[in-house]
Amino acid sequence: MNNRALCKRERRANPLLRIMGVALLTLAMTGCDAIGSLASNSRVSDADRNEVITIGDSIFALSGEIQDNLENEAGETFRRYTRSGASMTGGEVIAEPVVDQYARARNDHSDIDIVVMDGGGNDILIPAIALDPYRCKTRWYQFGRLSSKCKDLIDDIYVEVVNLLNEMAADGVENVVYLGYYYTKNGLLRLENMREAIDYGTPRLGQACENAVVNCTFVDPRQTIVNSDIIFDGIHPSSSGSEKLADLIWPRLQPLL
Repeated sequence: MNNRALCKRERRANPLLRIMGVALLTLAMTGCDAIGSLASNSRVSDADRNEVITIGDSIFALSGEIQDNLENEAGETFRRYTRSGASMTGGEVIAEPVVDQYARARNDHSDIDIVVMDGGGNDILIPAIALDPYRCKTRWYQFGRLSSKCKDLIDDIYVEVVNLLNEMAADGVENVVYLGYYYTKNGLLRLENMREAIDYGTPRLGQACENAVVNCTFVDPRQTIVNSDIIFDGIHPSSSGSEKLADLIWPRLQPLL
């Protein structure tokens, strides 16, 4: 087989490889939920402080170490609803969306004063890992040229976040601490090309936090988390990363408790 034919075969295989990558990512993010092997990733519906909840995706949920560190600082436990693989809305086949996590928490105990959360990352990341239909990946030579389709997707997520935060305010939630997203790295899923999307998306989440009715404090981790703080998949925080993220959140959370 000549080199040109081999290249054609590799190009035809790429979409399948990307789809397989999504399947592997989904398994990595949700498998521990399915088999219940990580107690820290389990839902906690009754805690010392039931009025404090955590909702979001696998940045929190995969290891549970951010919540563990926050609870160690507080000397008290909080309710946990974060799910690995969660999108802000939709995507129920993978994991309970963030908006539904909040609804579940309200159903368990309606008196919620403080929400610690993230959300919106998987709405961008999962499509990008597959076929990148929104063209959220950019090469080094495309600096400042993020596609309009990706920007539109992120702007839609902004609206979803504002709507959820405003719903929280209407329900009597007093304070939200919202964790943004750091830069992914060139790991198992080769996500080093997401920098432009993260530099557009994280500030938009900050604007959603700022523009919502509820009192919302935004935490931007982009200048804190480095490659060594991210595990082999290129996405999730290692123990050092989880500790750094908790250290960013805690000064904002402590005065609210």
